[in-house]
Amino acid sequence: MQIKFFCPRWGAESQSWDSFSKKVKDAGFDGIETLVPLDENEKNEIKDALKKQDLLLLGQYHQSFEKDIKTHLANYEKHLRNIAAMHPMAIDSQTGKDYFTFEENKQLFDLATRISKESGIPIYHETHRNKALFAAHVSKDILSRIPGLQITADFSHWCCVAESFLQDQQEAMALACSRAAHIHARVGHVEGPQVSDPRAPEWKTAVDTHLGWWDTIIDQRRKSGAKITTITAEFGPADGYLPVMPYTQVPVADQWEINVYMMKMLRKRYA
Repeated sequence: MQIKFFCPRWGAESQSWDSFSKKVKDAGFDGIETLVPLDENEKNEIKDALKKQDLLLLGQYHQSFEKDIKTHLANYEKHLRNIAAMHPMAIDSQTGKDYFTFEENKQLFDLATRISKESGIPIYHETHRNKALFAAHVSKDILSRIPGLQITADFSHWCCVAESFLQDQQEAMALACSRAAHIHARVGHVEGPQVSDPRAPEWKTAVDTHLGWWDTIIDQRRKSGAKITTITAEFGPADGYLPVMPYTQVPVADQWEINVYMMKMLRKRYA
C-alpha cells in the first residue's frame, strides 16, 4: 500500500502558490491539502503551481455555516462539485452541523455519496468539532447507521470534546479506525485540539495515544488490500491552534517545522 503525505495550505495563505508549492516539494511532501476557491483564475493558479512541482491535490471543504438545511445543502453541493472539477485524488469534507438532526446530516452524507459516485472521487467526512462527526459517541451512532461512510480521522477534536483520550469509548474508536481512509496527523489533548509541540517530552502520552490510533488505521488499511492511504500533517497556525505568548502573541513553536517533522516521522514509521 502506498502512503501519500500532504501539507496543509492552512497557515500559509499569504504565500504565493508558486513559492509555497516549491517549498512543499522541497520538504518532501507528495501533495497539498487545500480549500478550492470558486474564482477560475485562482483555481488555474493552483493547478499551474501543482503541475510545475508535480504535486498531488487533496481538496478540502469546511464552508458549513448555514443553519437552514435547504440552503446548507445547496451550498454544500456547489462547493463539492467545484472541488471535484479540479480532479483531486480525494476530498476531505467537514460535513454537517452538530445541531442538525441525524436525518438532516444524512441528507448531506447522501449528497456527498452521489457526487463521489458521479465524479469517481472519494469523499471522506472529517471528525471535526461543530460538524456532524463532532464526538466519538455521536459518530459511532452515525457510522453504525450509514455502513459505507468513510472518514478523515482527526481524533484530536474528539479528545477535547470528551475531555479524555477516549479510554472509555473503545468500541467507538475501533469503529472509527475501521472507517478511516485519510488521516489528519494533528495531536490533541484533553483540553484542546493541538498540543504546543509534539516533539516536547511533556506531550508523550498524547502523541503515543494518537500514534496508536494511526497505527491501527494503517494496519487495517494494509490488511484490507487498500492501494493508497493519505495523511496530512495538519498542525495549525497561531489563529487559536498553535499557542502564543501572552501580550506579544509570539508563537511558542513553528507550524511549518512541526508539520515537516510529523511528515518525516510518520513516513519513516510506516515505511
